[in-house]
Amino acid sequence: MIAVYVSNAESGDISVLHLDPRRGALTAVQRVEVGGEAMPLALSPDHRRLYAVRRSEPREVLSFEIDPKSGELDVLGAAALPHSMASIATDRSGRFLFSASYGGNLVAVSPIDADGVVQAAQQVLSTGPNAHAIHADPSNRFVFATSLGGGVMTQFRFDAATGQLAPNTPPTMQPHAKASPRHFVFSRDARFVYLLNELDAAIDVLALDPRSGALRTVQTLDSLPPGFKGEPWAADLHLTPDGRFLYSSERRSGTLAAFRVDAADGTLALIGHVPTEAQPRGFNVTPDGRFLVAAGQRSHRVRLYAIDADTGSLNQLGDCAAGHGPNWIESIMLDS
Repeated sequence: MIAVYVSNAESGDISVLHLDPRRGALTAVQRVEVGGEAMPLALSPDHRRLYAVRRSEPREVLSFEIDPKSGELDVLGAAALPHSMASIATDRSGRFLFSASYGGNLVAVSPIDADGVVQAAQQVLSTGPNAHAIHADPSNRFVFATSLGGGVMTQFRFDAATGQLAPNTPPTMQPHAKASPRHFVFSRDARFVYLLNELDAAIDVLALDPRSGALRTVQTLDSLPPGFKGEPWAADLHLTPDGRFLYSSERRSGTLAAFRVDAADGTLALIGHVPTEAQPRGFNVTPDGRFLVAAGQRSHRVRLYAIDADTGSLNQLGDCAAGHGPNWIESIMLDS
């Protein structure tokens, strides 16, 4: 069984769903009140804790214990955040939580105690306009954050012992002209970063230098569906665990794009597009790589797809009600 967690901004809660791989179906099992605008989620590396941000006042990160058999949540604590945070992620050790603020133009580092509970931020750093996502690379030596308004990736060195960030050299890089960096993921072998740009829906393939932590662009390609008209509003992207396929979402067309990843050079080739729920702000690929779950921020539902292991194509299986304004999804494998 797979547990799926969906944060719902408008209803201020988290939906806990079960995904039965044999039936290919989603079932609601728990609704957890967050008490405000529930948005970004992150899992601890061992999948024993779930972290959720309340972007409305009081702006806090909530720490939840995950029942390993049922996937149900039990709140452990809450800690203040320095601003409304658009994205969170733990470092690779699970000892620190990174957060990025779109409105505050900043990133922060918060320690996580031995019980897996996030504490108040220990470091806050200014960034370019509209910081949107932040992640440590797989080596846990470098951290990157997007600056959507500045059109750059911010590059940091990271001291995993102290949890301190410091600007790298150079401190920023521009993926392509008029870039609007939003979300990004690392390739399975840590050689590449896949970056989605919100305002033109372009995806940049960035090579990562393992010694310096610097990025450089190797490919930029369009993710929009054929015949798209209007202003793009790209949202999210994820790789399958085996690194063979990449998916992205675009909110105005209500579509998911699928790409094949070249294992040798990291470049992408389009597989195709499929329609999904209205305004797909967030989605998730399950840890077994067999399913994709997409949230419709306007439909208030999530849609389930099977991933074809050979082609990467998406086959719709069904949908399920979520709370109001679903926007972020995480998932874990449960103990049998």
